[in-house]
Amino acid sequence: MPATWPCQVGVIPSQAEWFQDRVETSRLAQLLAGGGTAVVESADQVPAGGVLAGMGGVGKTQLAAHYARTAWQAGTLDLLVWITAGSRSAVVAGYAQAAVEILGADPGDPEAARTFLAWLEPKPQPSPCRWLVVLDDVADPVDMRGWWPPASPHGRTLATTRRKDAALAGAGRRLIEIGLFTETQALAYLTSALADYGRIEPKEQLIALAHDLGQLPLALSQAAAYLMDAGISCREYRGLLADRTRSLADAAPDVLPDDQTHTVAAAWSLSLDRADTLRPAGLARSVLQLASAMDPNGIPEHVLTSQPALTYLTAHRACSDGDQAENSVSGDEARAALRVLHRLSLIEHSPEATHPRVRVHQLIQRATRESLSPIDHPNAIRSAADSLLATVNEYRDDRANRGEFLSNAQAVIQNAQGDLWDPKPHPLLLRLGATLGADCQFDAALDHFRQLVEAVNRRLGADSRHTLAMRYNLAYWQWRAGDLNGAAAALEDLLGDAQRVVGSMDHLTLATRRVLANVRGEVGEAATAIAELAEVLEDSMKARGAIDSFTLDVRHNLSYWRGLAGDSTLATVGIREVLSIRHQKIDTERMTEEEFEAILSGLTSLTEQRGRAGDAAGAVDQYAELIEGLGQYVGLNHGTVRSLRTSLAWWKGCSGDVSGAIADYTALLEEESDLETHHPNIRALLHNLGYWKGKSGDLSGAIAILSDLLERGLRELGPTHPDVRLTRLVLTQFHWAAGTVLKLPPR
Repeated sequence: MPATWPCQVGVIPSQAEWFQDRVETSRLAQLLAGGGTAVVESADQVPAGGVLAGMGGVGKTQLAAHYARTAWQAGTLDLLVWITAGSRSAVVAGYAQAAVEILGADPGDPEAARTFLAWLEPKPQPSPCRWLVVLDDVADPVDMRGWWPPASPHGRTLATTRRKDAALAGAGRRLIEIGLFTETQALAYLTSALADYGRIEPKEQLIALAHDLGQLPLALSQAAAYLMDAGISCREYRGLLADRTRSLADAAPDVLPDDQTHTVAAAWSLSLDRADTLRPAGLARSVLQLASAMDPNGIPEHVLTSQPALTYLTAHRACSDGDQAENSVSGDEARAALRVLHRLSLIEHSPEATHPRVRVHQLIQRATRESLSPIDHPNAIRSAADSLLATVNEYRDDRANRGEFLSNAQAVIQNAQGDLWDPKPHPLLLRLGATLGADCQFDAALDHFRQLVEAVNRRLGADSRHTLAMRYNLAYWQWRAGDLNGAAAALEDLLGDAQRVVGSMDHLTLATRRVLANVRGEVGEAATAIAELAEVLEDSMKARGAIDSFTLDVRHNLSYWRGLAGDSTLATVGIREVLSIRHQKIDTERMTEEEFEAILSGLTSLTEQRGRAGDAAGAVDQYAELIEGLGQYVGLNHGTVRSLRTSLAWWKGCSGDVSGAIADYTALLEEESDLETHHPNIRALLHNLGYWKGKSGDLSGAIAILSDLLERGLRELGPTHPDVRLTRLVLTQFHWAAGTVLKLPPR
């Protein structure tokens, strides 16, 4: 018999314990208040127009059920139909069942589903039926072709899906974003869940746990259940999550809460299976494997479409499809695979951005890595590392992009679990430390190289060439960080071991001697530096040749110290000869970054020698010419150009244009406002600004700047750091000129 009103077909999922009311709840109610269709997706960010992004586990079904249950209990519905819409057949069967229960249709009638949809069409009648059809978890938009409920002033349709295909929008269907929990919502959820069982955990631990789980509602619910079942603290559970020898499945409760059907680890497996079937077939999984090794908060698209990435994708497609040559993956296919993953809510991809990026939830990344075999895991990690290195030159002198490289390199190394050490240390390990140092993050660079020295010594032994190389890098960055005494001691120890293990004419030994000589010069032993560099130059010419790049670097260093020692003529001749040889060697149309930096270093050294020889005005003109020429190609805010502008400001002051120097340093400080106050660039700019303010007669302004700089330097660097000592010397001179006394802060 036909049903009487009100009538419900299908079962609404039970409301989750500790359900969190969210802003999307009211948005959903407002959107459906006038009838129509809403497709509820999950997203943590709303792009400008187009289809919204999303992922599984954010609580789409729970929000849809909450809306349906609220409307039903409020008496605003005559008919509620809930269908689990995982396939076309499931949708058709759900409609047919509704036809049987509501219209009394024959269960065997093949047109029962169509009959139900026709019945939903709006018709003139005195008391129209107020209906709501919920299509939960639409797996594929194709399944819904021809099966969407009709638009009606008296009916509403609500669908949940992980998909973001354009086909889901239009025809009166509007999209609503469902994001991750906010920090406040995640904290409220965990607090409520544990409080019901008499558990109180420190707020900071709960917030940290929420961040560990990426504020994903599904993960938070299972974490709360595990905490209560296992009787462990939040801190202990976080330790379990952080243990790289354990999997996500180990952190799941034996019995899932809220009638959940899958663990966090399995939440996205069906989506990934489907993604691999979409064009370009067989690539989505491999692209996600590469992305899972990198930074979840932002992976440059060009890294995932670089040649090493394409090689990895080709190899994995070839493994399943046969001949590798016929299945070579192109950059366009890799980008198409990213779009597939985006459509399936497995990643966030922003191809419309100036610099396209990919974001992946951290738990999707971990689940993907854990699915890799012991053979595939090292391959994916090394390919990710190779892909980063293949694009590393694009990060030089661009602070934002360099930070992106650092975060991705750190993620790859952290996720490697030793896979970057076999059979030898991967170059990314060294590149990360060098990039940290180049970014003036000296403490981080030194910590990194100390860890590398310990690791390589443990894995390969003290006399391994790789161990010696890591020790060299550690000592080099000690020198660059200003720890001259520590660097000298480390280099002297290394030199003896290098001569014993690899020989006195090996490149590593020569490089150690070169850096040690420069350190001696910086501690005030210029004559010693000149003598030692002359010996290194002689040996390098014998071992490597007169026009070898390393030999030219040594000649450059030797000329530099000769200039500082007062022999400007010999220094200028030496630098000119080095520049001439470099120009002859270089194909200017295919100049590498290293070659460009060597040429620029030679030109700046030549300009410095001109200024030191007494021609400050000539140095100003030369720097201005360099800045104009280079600035046309890379812009005045490029890191290299800013460095040249800093030198120009100094020589302006030396040439008598003190006000110009002060103006330039002030402008540079404003441009570098994104840097922390302890950054070496900021320290140098402040020191020079204070110096020229003092020279201009503004002693009070100079003393104020330099006093603050000295106080911070003593606190952050210590009294023996070269920068601190120089600042104290200049500040003392200005105090003497002003007739005041320098007062050092108490230790």
